[in-house]
Amino acid sequence: MTVKHKIILGYIKDLSVETPDPESLISAKENISKYSLKLDLSSKILKNKMIEVYTKLSYEDKINKKKTYVEMTYATVVKIEEEKPIAEEIKKFILCDLQIQIHPQIEKIFVQILKLSGFPDLKFNSKIDFNKLYNEKKN
Repeated sequence: MTVKHKIILGYIKDLSVETPDPESLISAKENISKYSLKLDLSSKILKNKMIEVYTKLSYEDKINKKKTYVEMTYATVVKIEEEKPIAEEIKKFILCDLQIQIHPQIEKIFVQILKLSGFPDLKFNSKIDFNKLYNEKKN
């Protein structure tokens, strides 16, 4: 069962694109297969049954010294519309259900930023399975 909620707003809270020099961009394009997408989720409780959820995506090559680094934190403010929500249900909602709902838009924004940063042909082939990630963390 998903938590009754209303998304109040979503915005890019923080954005960093680092390309030290043209050599770094050329190297990154040549080694794009070595880049990996990292996801980090966190949240902050606000007043009036609202929660600010941070979805942080970073894209980098951990091996090469000459590299481009891109990181974006997307904040989503959600109002919980249930009278007495259960803590475990809220946790699943933040880490799984909400992410399934908002991730397509966040990924679209992130890919557009990468394209504008010098990677016009970039596409992510795999989708994140938030249910699987949640169940792995839970166990």
